[in-house]
Amino acid sequence: MIRPDPIGPGEESVWRYPRPPALEPVSERITIVFAGVTLADTTSAWRVLETSHPPTYYLPPSDLATDYLESAGGGSICEWKGAARYWTVRVGDLVLDRVGWSYPKPTERFLPIRDHVAFYAGPMDECRVGGRLVTPQPGGFYGGWITPEIKGPFKGGPGTMGW
Repeated sequence: MIRPDPIGPGEESVWRYPRPPALEPVSERITIVFAGVTLADTTSAWRVLETSHPPTYYLPPSDLATDYLESAGGGSICEWKGAARYWTVRVGDLVLDRVGWSYPKPTERFLPIRDHVAFYAGPMDECRVGGRLVTPQPGGFYGGWITPEIKGPFKGGPGTMGW
């Protein structure tokens, strides 16, 4: 049996997030830096909240350094959001393949994140939400961002794929 971590004032348990997932706007400043380049700087993001997952942040293309993004080809399907496309980040000779994804034609419920891009935090030099440094969600499949107030345990690590 999974036991949620205890939470205190100002903390959130991913075990209180809904399924199907919720979508909510985020006005906190979100930044992403890779190879000395600020890839994202926004106060107009959205976050997806799903049971057992830390939030996934979707950033508007208008607040991204799109000169560093390349279509990565391929795709996947999310039962909630629809068909995803993938993005590669290229800064000079440094390449992060398929580290971002977006939904060009999301389901009705997720229309606000149309063409917004989410990124894996792990390969980046730094991702921040409201100035707080992000820890990547465990494992290599999910793209949630963990900030100090988000409590687990989190899906993605060894032995959690069946949750």
